Amino acid sequence: MRTRVAGPVLVCAVLSALAAASLEAGDQGRKGKPRLELRATPRMAFSPVMVLVTAELRGGESGEEFYCPELEWDWDDGGKSAQQSDCPPYQSGMELERRFTAEHAYRRGGVYQVTIRLKRADRSVASASTTVHVRSGLGEAGDPE
Repeated sequence: MRTRVAGPVLVCAVLSALAAASLEAGDQGRKGKPRLELRATPRMAFSPVMVLVTAELRGGESGEEFYCPELEWDWDDGGKSAQQSDCPPYQSGMELERRFTAEHAYRRGGVYQVTIRLKRADRSVASASTTVHVRSGLGEAGDPE
């Protein structure tokens, strides 16, 4: 009785090559620009609700482009807000602030697309969005969904 080994060995070799390529691509992502992620807590609630949003820069190198950005929040309910920090001048090797938070009150039901933009010198360097579902609470007439 013969055992066939070539098939499984070939599959293992292909999977190993794919894993190595994936690790290299991940390393390149960490060395390049950071990516901006945004999450909301809670993502679903009844109105009125106070929502906490957290934006986080992940991976990438520290660099002047992402140092001390202006933050613009669009709450998708007609409200917008901005934050600016007073930071010392950038010097090579300085650590980036990587986490930004804000709170917003939603008073009516709806599906809201919350967006944050990081700006530097009046140009957008990164943006991210997340969805918040707010159902009509007591005292509100009908859910607009």
